Order: sequence, then structure tokens, then C-alpha cells
Amino acid sequence: MQRYINLLKENNLLKIIDEPCDIELEIAHLSYIEVKKSDSKALLFTNPTNKNGDKFPPVITNIFGSFKALELIFGRNIDDIANEISMLLKPKKPNSIKEKIDFFSHILSLKSIFPKRLKGKGVCQECQMESNLYKLPVLKTWDYDGGAFITMGQVYTKALNGATQNLGMYRLQIHSKDELGMHWQIHKDGAHFFHEYKKAGMKMPVSVAIGGDPLYIWCGQAPLPKNIFELMLYGFIRKKAPKLVKSLTNDIYVPFDADFVIEGFVDPNELRDEGKFGDHTGYYTPIEPFPLMRVTKITHKKNPIFSATVVGKPPLEDKYMGYATERIFLPLLQTSVPDLIDYKMPENGVFHNLILAKFNHLYPAHAQQIMHAFWGVGQMSFVKHAIFVPDDAPNLGDYENLAKFILNRFSPKSCLITSGICDQLDHASPNSCYGGKLGIDASIDYAPLPVEVISDAELLSKFKKINLDILDIYQYFTDSKNPICMVKIDKKSNLKPLFNSLLEFKRHFKIVIFVDSDARLNNPYMMTWRITNSIDAQRDIHIDGEQIFIDATRKNIDDGYTKEWPKETNCNKNIVNNLIKRGLIDDDENLFEKFEIFG
Repeated sequence: MQRYINLLKENNLLKIIDEPCDIELEIAHLSYIEVKKSDSKALLFTNPTNKNGDKFPPVITNIFGSFKALELIFGRNIDDIANEISMLLKPKKPNSIKEKIDFFSHILSLKSIFPKRLKGKGVCQECQMESNLYKLPVLKTWDYDGGAFITMGQVYTKALNGATQNLGMYRLQIHSKDELGMHWQIHKDGAHFFHEYKKAGMKMPVSVAIGGDPLYIWCGQAPLPKNIFELMLYGFIRKKAPKLVKSLTNDIYVPFDADFVIEGFVDPNELRDEGKFGDHTGYYTPIEPFPLMRVTKITHKKNPIFSATVVGKPPLEDKYMGYATERIFLPLLQTSVPDLIDYKMPENGVFHNLILAKFNHLYPAHAQQIMHAFWGVGQMSFVKHAIFVPDDAPNLGDYENLAKFILNRFSPKSCLITSGICDQLDHASPNSCYGGKLGIDASIDYAPLPVEVISDAELLSKFKKINLDILDIYQYFTDSKNPICMVKIDKKSNLKPLFNSLLEFKRHFKIVIFVDSDARLNNPYMMTWRITNSIDAQRDIHIDGEQIFIDATRKNIDDGYTKEWPKETNCNKNIVNNLIKRGLIDDDENLFEKFEIFG
């Protein structure tokens, strides 16, 4: 970590904050706003404190906070890594002597992917401290969080038979000085191991590493196939074997150079309510029971630095982490979907909520075939909304022209609405962990004749004749065959009857999306975030002929939604104003409004 901090300094990508900053909200709010800047930097807090005036080791945030920082972490070009994986998956027969030497040299280098277990202690065990989690600078990010959460913990576990080890990155709530909540979602390998131990009636060893080489952190969230230890990917990228040492109080191996290691055991029969937590979706997840780890030892290196990340509304540093995942895993995805050319997970679709894919369109229903393949491959099975375009479509990152291309080919015939598993963090579905999915096939031109476009004011006047609770209208892409009409409404009841009434004016619209009264209609970046988060395709998409209505409002019992609709992750204005007064944050109203910092 110290080597990486030096690299950040050399590349003007580090901001050092020496002024005391509170681990409750202040550090998180500073980090949250900083990473949204176009020239964002990592933040090193040298003087973390709390309301009691306690002092803590330094905290570093936003270490993945830019594309340049990402390249420094990997030490090489991301596309080069993807090309190397592609070469392994599709090897070409070497013809010349040089090609043969290069090929065998590459094969020999693969021995470095296997972790090396060292004897003795690592630098992560140079110092032992009291097993008191409150001595660590664990951040509380949001007002309604259930407490402080470790957000960049590398959670190391192993299968009951010891044959398989796993590294995952999960949020970890501090319940007491020696109790740590394990937020294992049901689809994760850690949860699968947990059930093995539960069935055997045995306690499960767990060690949590913090810091060390930042690449460990990225590997922890990499969507590798089941039973492949994530640190093998580290060895593949670094071209050197990761070095591990045994924990002192359990038999889990951890990186020798971690800054902190928290060791302990999980009793499979003991659960504890965890949350609320403002997660990477930009919404709070509910209070639910999760496994509890009892801490047996905390060790650290000399002069450790505590790593943390902040999650919430996009863009955040998971934008850059997700970009690396997207590029590096494209070749692996192409083994299951061979006609896939490229894909993109926009960060304002919070990755699993929206995916764009370009493919080589060869035959009827080809897009539908790929949709089902996507929804059956690893973590891609969590994707809620997927749009598939042919090879002559604009670049997937050219969102404006890509949207026009899709809208000029789109009709209800383009849609496949189905159901399947979804991310446990998804709140829009009426169920837990499964719900509606939407696939759009833009490889075939189904577009109807253009609508009779009228102004926003004229269309609003017509809509208000039907319902006075309609507050505003903003139309996008009126020059396309399928303009998108955003409607702000003070919702009082289920919207289906209103949809039917508005068909009186159907010659003026094709796609109508309803949002709540506090939404900003002219902010397409955040509207994409809001809509993809807040709909369940089976419940909220209504098709009548060539017209499509989408209900992206908050749901309630009238909509058949029996859970509590979650709050958004909004910054505390008093905290931000105080940070502005202290000169730690710029009073940038444009940035605050653009990314809806205060809701």
C-alpha cells in the first residue's frame, strides 16, 4: 500500500488531508464528493478522529478513483490483460522459432498464478493489538446506516474440506468490540461454504485482511468461476505468486503484506440483524439477519494504513473497478457467448441493473438466444435490463448516438420480458433475490412511423386534463421514431388506470416513463440511475399496442409492494456545509445538483 501511495504522489493523484476528520460521516462525505470530480484523487486522512477525540491510524479512500489510478494499480494496460486471457483461451499454433519461444515462455510464466504459502509470520503480523474493533478507523458513511462498516475488507474463507479457498469483498458491520457482521449474499461462495459448516455443525474460520497490495481488493470482487481462488488472478496479472501466511488463531491464509488482519470464527447457528446500509445502488438496504463473526485476534504491520471505499449514488470508484472487470472478463464471457463482440456496464445503471451488448447478428431470434445465455452465466445472471445491438451500431460508450440508433429501431416487438434471479441488493422486485427482467433486441428494425411531436408544454397541458397530479414533462430524442417522455407525478395511487386514460393522446408519444415528484427530469445521467433501480419489468412495464408505459415511481401496497421502499443515500447538508467552511470541500452547486448529492 505504501508503494502505491508513493505512485499516487508521483502522478499527482493523491490529496493529503492533515486536518482532523471524523470517521462518522465526515471522511465518507469528503470521499463521496471528491470521486465525482473529473479530476478526482485518492484521499489520505492522516488524522482520523471521532467525537470523543480518539486518534486512529491513517485512512485512505478512493484508491481506485480514476482511470490513471486504475492503471497504476494493475501496473499494465487493462486491454493487454484481456488480450492475454483471450490468447490463452484461443491459442494459435506458433510457426516461427520466436513464436514458439514466446509461447513456451508465456506458459512457463503461468506457474506464478499459484499462491505461495510462507512459513513464519508476515509483515501483517508484526504487531498485535487488543481485539477491539473500535480501535480501528471504521467509517460510518450515511445518516441512516446501522453503524460503522468495513467496506474494503478482503474476506478469506475456505471450504469445509480445505480444498478450496475463497476471497470475497463484502460489507462488514461492527456490532461490538469483537463482533463483526458477515454480509454474505446467498449467491456468493462464502455463503456456500457457510452452509457446509452449518450442515457439519462446525464453526467456520474467517480472516479479514485490509490493505496491502490494492490489486487484492479488485480480485476480491472479480466474478471468477466457482471454486477458483481469486488470488490466482492476482498472480496472473502481476506475473508473480501472491505470498500468504497462516493466521495466528485459525488456519486461514492471508496476504503477508496486508495492513490489518482480523481473525475469527463464525458460528453457523448464530445470526444477527445487520443494516441498514446505504449501498452501491444508491439506496439503503433493509435490516436483515446475517452471520456473525467473533473476533479472536487483530494484527497489523508497523505504521498501517486503513483502506475504505464509499458506496452510494454514482459515479464512485466502483465505476473504475467495474471498468477493469468489464474489459478483463470479456474474453471469458465470449466463451459462453461466442457471437458477442463487446459489452458495457454503465456505472449509472449500477452494473447489474443495465448492460449494453453488441453482437454479430446472424439469424432470427439470435439476440434472444444471447439474452438467455447472459442470464445463465455467473454474475451476469443478476442483470435486470439488457439491450442488444448489431455490429453496425455506434460504439457502446457513445450513449447519445447509441440511444438514437436503438430508438429508431425499437417497438414493443423488440422486448422480451421474463423473470430470474437478481442481486440481493435490488429493492424494486416484490420478491427477494428474484424478479422481472427486460431484454431489448435492437438488431432488427421494428420501429413504427414517427409520432406527431408537440412541445413539452402542449403535451403537459393535455396530460393535465386527464390528471392534475401530473406536474411536469420533459421529452428526450424527439427527433427519433420513439421519443421518450418523462413525466413527473405526485403519485396518489396505482398508475394503471392513468395509463389507459392517456392513450387518448397516443399519436403524440411512444414511450412514457413516470417518476416521483422529487426527480429532476432534465438530468439524464441520474434519471438512468433512478429508472433502472426502481422498476421490476414484469410489474412496471405496460404495453398497449405501440405505446409503452413505465412506472419508475416508488411502489407501495397499491402496487402489490409489501416491503418498505428504501431511502436514497443523500449527504447530510450540515456535514457538507461544515466541511465547506473548513475549506475541505468546494461549494460546487453544479456538481451537487448534477449528481443529486442532497437528493
